[in-house]
Amino acid sequence: MRWVLAAAYLLAGVLHLRSPEPFLAITPDWVPDPRAVIAVTGMCEIAGAIGMLVPRLRRLAGILLALYALCVFPANVKHAIDYITLGRGGLTLWYHVPRLLMQPVIVWWALFAGGVVDWPLRRHSYPRASLLR
Repeated sequence: MRWVLAAAYLLAGVLHLRSPEPFLAITPDWVPDPRAVIAVTGMCEIAGAIGMLVPRLRRLAGILLALYALCVFPANVKHAIDYITLGRGGLTLWYHVPRLLMQPVIVWWALFAGGVVDWPLRRHSYPRASLLR
């Protein structure tokens, strides 16, 4: 799960830096200097992806990627509203509804992959002695 999450964030980060236009289109109007914010978010995604693969940074990366997912949620909402009210954005409700509903899962996934939480998939650690019996 960690590798898939890291790959997804790495790809998203590269896309934010290489092709910012789609992200600029969904950035809420109240965001200052959208082009700079999109570039910073791309760098954050890349840094988080790398951090997720470095054991010493994994926990911090998980927390920061979860916070990141919360922070970009307004852009996802704006993207869906633009489609519903203006019919623009190129994606249908078949994309927007699952995407909005998946946001809490993405937050959980970052925390789980970072070793911050283990709910509901408990990680068990058994004392070595019990494994030898």
